[in-house]
Amino acid sequence: MTKVLVLGAHPDDAEYFAGGLLARHALAGSEIRIVSVTNGQSGHQSIPSPDLITIRRQEAANSGAVIGATYITGDFPDGYLQPTLELREFIIREIRQFAPDLVLTHRPFDYHPDHRAVGQAVQDASYMVLVPKVVPDCPTPLREPLVAYMNDLFTRPAPFRADVVLDVTPQIDSILAMIACHRSQFFDWMPWIDRISDQVPESEADQLAWLRRWYLERMGARTERFWKGEGKPLIVEAFEFSEYAGRPNAALLSKLFPPDR
Repeated sequence: MTKVLVLGAHPDDAEYFAGGLLARHALAGSEIRIVSVTNGQSGHQSIPSPDLITIRRQEAANSGAVIGATYITGDFPDGYLQPTLELREFIIREIRQFAPDLVLTHRPFDYHPDHRAVGQAVQDASYMVLVPKVVPDCPTPLREPLVAYMNDLFTRPAPFRADVVLDVTPQIDSILAMIACHRSQFFDWMPWIDRISDQVPESEADQLAWLRRWYLERMGARTERFWKGEGKPLIVEAFEFSEYAGRPNAALLSKLFPPDR
């Protein structure tokens, strides 16, 4: 069985950046573990952080249930993450204990310092995960996983290199079902920080229709940047292989980035 581990900074990062690929793996029978390294405590304009942590843990669990994934929300404080030894050891443990074939994470270059911290810590852990005397109470894996960065649109200090580009338009309903579980984020916090709260409808049915339009508008830039084939998909997801972990080959890529079923 193929095993996929997502190491994201926040609850909802995995779905937003790789929900289509995760939905494909779920259909293929893969085992999926999604880890939000932080507790999500800072992602709201008014809900008290202790309450928000509880809300976001439940939202994450609901999202994972959409595709049958295990969803873990860590205890590192949202908004204060650093690529420390503590974080590196946390990531080494996650990789060793789950023994994934594929690890998805952020690049070390990103607008959000928490994203950068996770990406840097995964890069630093990619070799150390094989070293038995580092975190010695947790056995090293039998194989080195492939690590792939989830896409971003940033160009400094180095632009994202799209090694794999997938048309995930057929997975749109699964993606939207997952991100809609994060109600505190997509119907409240993100509209508030983008100053468009007045555009979010009141009824749940209208909110879901609005979310679909909002999401597709945002995905347009991703398609324009990364899709080089014929036509123009509604949604694409792109991934860049880390040079610090396992090496891809044709058979492995077919397994880890499966075609639409």
